[in-house]
Amino acid sequence: MTYQRRTKDQLAARVAQDIFDGAVVNLGIGQPTLVANHLPAGREVILHSENGILGMGPAPAAGSEDYDLTNAGKQPVTLLPGGAFFHHADSFAMMRGGHLDICVLGAFQVSATGDLANWSTGEEGAIPAVGGAMDLAIGAKQTWVMMDLLTKQGASKLVESCTYPLTGIGCVKRVYSDLATLECTPSGLKLVDTVDGLSHAELEKLVGLPISA
Repeated sequence: MTYQRRTKDQLAARVAQDIFDGAVVNLGIGQPTLVANHLPAGREVILHSENGILGMGPAPAAGSEDYDLTNAGKQPVTLLPGGAFFHHADSFAMMRGGHLDICVLGAFQVSATGDLANWSTGEEGAIPAVGGAMDLAIGAKQTWVMMDLLTKQGASKLVESCTYPLTGIGCVKRVYSDLATLECTPSGLKLVDTVDGLSHAELEKLVGLPISA
């Protein structure tokens, strides 16, 4: 049976589906920013951006961008009624102080037990330091990862042990990918769901690790 990968927007919608009402959520740079455009109607989710925004809204309509109001990835955003922007240091105090319910980050690798590597592959020209990802990964009550399951070369980004420099140890609770949603537990990976047509056995073969049902 054939299967079709989730598009970036479908993946963002899948993540948004699981964010609970009233949650304070940080969306990391890259794919996670798309989640802001897919939050269910009627569900109050307060979005935080690392550079100092609380109450961030979806992307603005074409032509109405304000480049003085951007997220941490320098993309124009909107501010919802009651939203605020503030100093970078205050933003990090929120992150480090345990005030975020969820952060959604991208990743290069995630281990079966929830170790996160998302800031460097060690290649020449890579960014020189970990930045705020470390504060988010450890400071948030839950860290979720949103990523493609496989690299362009076909290798699994879910691994037994990360080979890239770590951002955090045992911090990832859930991985949302283009092929499946999985939980990271102290005893390994646990399946939440897969795209239609992808069997449990096929997923285990792609990942190369045991996945409990």
